[in-house]
Order: sequence, then C-alpha cells, then structure tokens
Amino acid sequence: MENLDVMVLRTLQGWRAAGRRALLATVVRTWGSSPRPVGSIMALCEDGSVVGSVSGGCIEDDLIDRHTQAYAQGAPTANAVGDKDHRIPSGPPTFVKYGVTADEAHRFGLPCGGTLELLLEYDPAPDSLATLITALEAGRLMQRSVRLVDGAVTLTPAAAPTELVVDAERLTNTFGPEYRMLLIGAGQLAEYLATMALFNGFAVTVCDPREEYRGSWNVPAATVVSDMPDDVVLAFKPDRRSCVVALTHDPKLDDLALLEALNTDAFYVGGIGSRRNNEARRARMIEHFDQTEESLARLRGPIGIYIGSKTPPEIAVSVMAEILAVKNGVTLPRDMEVAQAKNDRELAHNDPGALVCGVRAA
Repeated sequence: MENLDVMVLRTLQGWRAAGRRALLATVVRTWGSSPRPVGSIMALCEDGSVVGSVSGGCIEDDLIDRHTQAYAQGAPTANAVGDKDHRIPSGPPTFVKYGVTADEAHRFGLPCGGTLELLLEYDPAPDSLATLITALEAGRLMQRSVRLVDGAVTLTPAAAPTELVVDAERLTNTFGPEYRMLLIGAGQLAEYLATMALFNGFAVTVCDPREEYRGSWNVPAATVVSDMPDDVVLAFKPDRRSCVVALTHDPKLDDLALLEALNTDAFYVGGIGSRRNNEARRARMIEHFDQTEESLARLRGPIGIYIGSKTPPEIAVSVMAEILAVKNGVTLPRDMEVAQAKNDRELAHNDPGALVCGVRAA
C-alpha cells in the first residue's frame, strides 16, 4: 500500500486528466482536539468518489453531499459552510471551518472544543499534479505552494520536511517520498512486519540470499531481492525516511547489514534477538569491526516495545509500534523497552521488594 498522500494525489490527477471536476481539501488549522493533523489531504470527485481523510468521516460526508449536489445542479451559490444554495465549485481556493459552535462540533463528530479549517482547491491542474507525483516517486522531497488569490501552484524541491504554512497570500505544504523499510530475512516474522508496514504507507524491500526462505515468501506487494544484505543496504541508500531491520538471527547476514545501515541517515536501525544475543552482537562488532559503544549508540536491540509478545504476529506488532514511535518523534518510557521491562520483571520475581510501583528501590 503506497503512501497515503501519494495515493490521494495520484487519484486526483487521474480524475483531472480524464476531464472530471474535482477538489483537493487540506487541513490548514486545528483548534483543540482534531481527528486528523494539519497537512492532511483529501480529494473529492464530482461523482462523490473520495480518497484520503480530513476527519473521522462526518466532515467528509458533508463535503460529499454539498459538492456532489452542487456539481449535479449547477445552480448559483456561495461555498461557505451552512449555505443552503449550490453552485458548481470553481474559482480560487476557499477556506471553510467546521466545529465553530458546540452544535457543529457534535454534528460533525469533532471532540468537545475541536475545530478545524480546510482549504478547498477547485479543479487542480493535472499537469502540475503529475509533475509532483513524478518527483515523489523519484524519492524527492517537494514543497507545493498555492497562491490563494487564483489557485496558481508552484513546485520547488525541499531540503528538509517543514510544517504546513498558510498566510494571507499562500499555502505551502511539504510532500515527501514514501517511507521505506528494508528487512533482512524473509521468514515468517518478516511477512507479518512487511504486511503491517505496507498498511502504514511504507514501501517494503526484503533481502534474503537463502533460496529456501525466498521461495515461501507470501507478501506480493514487497520487493524481494537475493543479494548479500550489506550490498543491498548500500544499493538501498537509506535516508531519513528509511528504516533497516535485521531478522535472520544469523550474524553472517545481520551484522554487516546493520553496520552499513549505521553509516546512513536511516531513522531506525535494529536487529532481532534476545538480550544475550544483542549483547553478543555488540561485542562482536566492537571486537572484530572496530566499533565503539558510541558508534553503536543508534543500534536498537532487543527491538520492539514490551507487550509480552511471544508469537511472530505479536512480535511484529511490537516492532512496528516502536518504528512508528521513532518515526513520529515519540520518546517511549524506559519501562516499555524490551530489555528494561524483562530486567525489571526478573528482578521483581527474584526479589519482590526490589521494585516499588514499577521503580527500582534504592
């Protein structure tokens, strides 16, 4: 499953290239609690087809009802929320707010006190959308700037992701290429993790030189390669939107791949294994590959968050949760780290008085 923004843009471009009327809605401001963050996008076609999301569903339903009626009737009206007339939506972008009053918040399913504002762009140019999609597919980070007076769009490469900016003249939103995941090993755990990653918008590549594992691989949407893992890491060129996860338990395959990944900008680098196995991995890297504790500081292991997982699907949930937390800049409590949680449980089992309310006693 591809990145949601790319999916929305690609679908919108297809509608417009076929000559169909459509609009692009972008969440530009929120107050209080809101179902979707600033920068979220949704596309709506004249026949009521919709892709993407700007809320939990109620606002989408209102936009669909309002604009499909307008497209069907073609009668003159304005675009403001609450206006009972209809017209074919066109012209420069317009702003609409939902949840300004308590009644509206309840009607549209917004949390108490929640308000959001959307920018609606009518009939975006298909050529500009195609150019943006091509750049994203090529792995480039792009800024899309919309001039509010007439809807004219400017596309420029971006050096780093930035927050959406809107002022009196224009809206500027950053679109990035897909997040990517490289898995070392094509075993059962990798299949579950790849499936979860695909549903979270990651493009997944799986590397395993062992034919017996590749032959039973059953996740068609993932790319499978057979070269040696360290060579694959070099060819993969991990960047800030990439993660590398070693899952084979075989040092000949995992170690060199992880070392190569640590030399990249990958936001997450980790290897499966018990606490003892991960300690042994670090010792090998220090002894045989001139690594130090400092150079291995980014290496994660045991990977995942502690949820008591035992089976491959449960372990995959644990690992995917940690990857998403790191991706989203969330610092997890230490007692959710696998090693820390298991150490604490063992300490509590051996000496019940050693832990008080989850904290080590002095």
